[in-house]
Amino acid sequence: MSTVPPPKHPDDRPGDGREPSSISDAQWEAFQREAAEGGGQVPKEPSARARMVTRRLREQDEAAAGRRRWWQRRKRTPEPALPPGWRTGPARQETRRGPLRTVRTVLVLALVAGVTLVVVRPSLLLDRLPGHHAEAAATDAPPLPAETARPSAAPAVRTGLPTRAHPFRGSPAERWASGADAIELPEAKATGGMSKADVALALRLTKEFLVATNLDPAVLSGGRPAAALALLDPKQPEILPDLRRALRDPDEKHDPLDLVSRFDPAEVALAGDVVRVRGRMTFAAGEQPGEVRVHADYTFVYPLVRAGTDGDADDVVSRTIIRRDLTTSLLDPGRWRATPGKLTLHRYDSEFGNSACDVYDGYYHPAFRDGAPTGAPATGPAKDPYDRSRRLSATDDGSCWKASRT
Repeated sequence: MSTVPPPKHPDDRPGDGREPSSISDAQWEAFQREAAEGGGQVPKEPSARARMVTRRLREQDEAAAGRRRWWQRRKRTPEPALPPGWRTGPARQETRRGPLRTVRTVLVLALVAGVTLVVVRPSLLLDRLPGHHAEAAATDAPPLPAETARPSAAPAVRTGLPTRAHPFRGSPAERWASGADAIELPEAKATGGMSKADVALALRLTKEFLVATNLDPAVLSGGRPAAALALLDPKQPEILPDLRRALRDPDEKHDPLDLVSRFDPAEVALAGDVVRVRGRMTFAAGEQPGEVRVHADYTFVYPLVRAGTDGDADDVVSRTIIRRDLTTSLLDPGRWRATPGKLTLHRYDSEFGNSACDVYDGYYHPAFRDGAPTGAPATGPAKDPYDRSRRLSATDDGSCWKASRT
């Protein structure tokens, strides 16, 4: 049994052993007629000029799309799309650009806030500088024991800038004792024809005089040292009248700063209520019986801020250092023309570090590191105001010297 092979052409006619066409004769004749007449749905081929213009426009568009302006960001080559599904998670654009942009914004805001905070509170940065922990340990260390003899050298140099919160930072006074407690009295003994009680009285009165002239807050703020004046013997010629005159109308020849520490309250104020003190006190018999002499050598360190500051912990602090070397006498009224229980000033010297030169208004005028100096320029050599190994009388030539540190 044989089979009929499939037709080779779709337009084979019936009767020739071929399958009949699916197009009728009428449809076929109409198609041939329209093709011959140029009508129908057959599209015309564009001319050569049209093809050239189209190609040129397409090339210009592609060049413009590929060119990157200097102010535009380079377009990232799109990555192959990930098929959605439970393993792919969120779209790649959301997982990359969104979090990165958020992190970048947070970092910028944190940086701006940090810079602003350091400007307002520089101590937040200073407290983290190298060496700060050593300074903090030194600040927390107990005060040095009382001085019993003249030091052999100046104290070591320290680093750091003072603030209201840390007014003695960078100063040897960080480990000095504070206030009146730093003035320790030696054990009294009878000497020079004076009893032990007389010697103890001379020591106590000398300490009271130092406190009244160098530590009394009212006096430091420009007040009158009434308590100190009351300790001096009115029978001693010149001392009391000269000191009263200097306090009332100071000038170069009558300067209360020779004995009294005072600051102009309109200019500066103490940075807190602590004054650091370092020194020693001794006693010995006088040149004649019935006299005991007390020798006191103390350095006072005053931390100061400008008047009217708001009390911020980072206020700029300046320090003025005053050293006083004085000898007082307590005389036996039975042998001397003296008032019982009153001191006589035998000798006194002083020097200051960080105050305007040639200003004689009865006040110290410290300079601040962020301000211009006042007064005349220093003419003497530079000295270390913390160096207690030298004698004042051997180094004081009367000139205004510059402090090597404060």
